[in-house]
Amino acid sequence: MTRGTLGGVYAAALTPLKKDASSPDLEAVAPYLAFLASRGCHGALIFGTTGEGPSFSPSERCAIWQIALQVRQQYPNFRLLAGTGTPSLTETIELTRAAFDLGYDGVVTLPPYYFRKATDEGLFHWFRELIQKAVPADGYLLGYHFPGVAGIGFSLDLLARLKEAFPVQFAGIKDSSHDADFARALGQKFGSDLAVFTGTDSDFTLALENHAAGCITAPANLISPDLRTVYDAFISGNDTSAAQERVTHQRHLLEKYPPFPPTLKALVHTLHGFPRWPVRPPLVEMGKDAEEKLMDELRVA
Repeated sequence: MTRGTLGGVYAAALTPLKKDASSPDLEAVAPYLAFLASRGCHGALIFGTTGEGPSFSPSERCAIWQIALQVRQQYPNFRLLAGTGTPSLTETIELTRAAFDLGYDGVVTLPPYYFRKATDEGLFHWFRELIQKAVPADGYLLGYHFPGVAGIGFSLDLLARLKEAFPVQFAGIKDSSHDADFARALGQKFGSDLAVFTGTDSDFTLALENHAAGCITAPANLISPDLRTVYDAFISGNDTSAAQERVTHQRHLLEKYPPFPPTLKALVHTLHGFPRWPVRPPLVEMGKDAEEKLMDELRVA
């Protein structure tokens, strides 16, 4: 996969929920994705960390994946990635098959995060079985490198071994390590052969300079116009510094109010008029005082 195939700006999309948080708000899914498309996103990841993926059952994931396809009636080129990683290899295989059967452009798959001491050898066998059983010959799987949350990630050696074994299907990674040195090491080792999507908005230009294909981020739910400006400027050979400065400042503001899902759900309600979707436990709603403080900071910015 080259930068041009799937490259660009992706939102790690929020998951709309009904008021009691007991079930997805299916009617809101496609309109929300259309909103993201209208603000410069090339696509969206459905059920990543920001979408509270591990909080949803396989049947709920499949229902939302199916309804999300409706966005293509309005934005036919909008790309859809599915978050399919679970600690269960069997369940991950089933979810990955389901996403490709629906016609998704690719999947983003965490390593089996319960098994924090798994070796590179064990992880290679896990991903080999997943790819062989669930990823079509022309399908794209991105490993999800988020060791700070998952407790386990991808070494450079493991990435090289998977890329050699599955040069098309193991397309690359979503790098949410927030480690600039790792971003540089990826570029130095793989060049553009491995499609890297940074999860760190403040490092977007740095990642692109090191051959990244794009970004998949939580703040893209709000700041995708500036992220798109960075991407388009870089691809055109123009200066990214002004847009990158805005992106970095906004990212750092949002980072002061973790975790992202309740914060972003509050902000897309306040700023863009969507319903104030709840989050599922163990996450809790953003408090009123925190929201007012953040809104004040955003107005100043």
